[in-house]
Amino acid sequence: MSKLIRTWLYCPAHQLDVVRKASTTRADAIVIDLEDSVPGEAKVLGRTNMRSALDLPSRPERWVRINPLDSIWAADDLRAVSQAQPEGVRIAKCESVDAVKRFADSAQLPITLIIETGLGLERIFDLSSAHPLVVGVSLGEADLRASLRIDADEGLAWARGRLVVAAGAAGLPSPSQSVYTKVSDADGLRTTSEAARGAGFFGRSVIHPRQIDIVNSVFTPSVDQVASARHTLSLLQQAQANDRAALLDESGTFIDPAVAERASAIVQLHDQLLKESLEMELR
Repeated sequence: MSKLIRTWLYCPAHQLDVVRKASTTRADAIVIDLEDSVPGEAKVLGRTNMRSALDLPSRPERWVRINPLDSIWAADDLRAVSQAQPEGVRIAKCESVDAVKRFADSAQLPITLIIETGLGLERIFDLSSAHPLVVGVSLGEADLRASLRIDADEGLAWARGRLVVAAGAAGLPSPSQSVYTKVSDADGLRTTSEAARGAGFFGRSVIHPRQIDIVNSVFTPSVDQVASARHTLSLLQQAQANDRAALLDESGTFIDPAVAERASAIVQLHDQLLKESLEMELR
């Protein structure tokens, strides 16, 4: 992905008015959904609306979530996105490496994979590295809970960790966190998003515009974080100029190249988000 995406706002493709409203929000990307939010009898209308939506003026990037590659709707979804050329495609319920390869070769679009079953999770690294056009992975936690009969949120901790490791091992960006379904619970959204950030995730899927600003803020480095990171880099540069590879800062915290690497990542994230924000304002 050429752009950092903090918020992925889902909208049902068969409701064009909802898609239009989503296109005016501050989400980094909208996901025009052809899968679970669209009933079977409305799939054709959804594909038609998806093509119309891609002609709308839009601040966010436009991605499309298609139905599982082994579903009866997959072939028509492939034709629709190949013709419409959105910024990218999210594939639901990924399990087959070969199916991902065939889809990528045919669609020639950036792809993020949604892992929603035990089999998909078991194959996560192979799926993540299946094709150069696979640019990201995410969990679909509601379906994964059902697939694995998990009742408590803690039961997903190992799955989230495995996803983060697989993405890193495959050379992909940090995965995005799954949706928080309690739309009215702003505190819960912030708390779980902060926990996801700390666990190695970047960005989150959202299902209502009121969730966008909270998620964007959580995954944007604060002024204090950026200042601290720049200070850390400055201290290490001074130490290295004096032939030292590490040092203790004013608070007694040990700073070495590994600490500096994390600080550098914060600064780079801040700079890229600022650049993208300025470019968006100029549109």
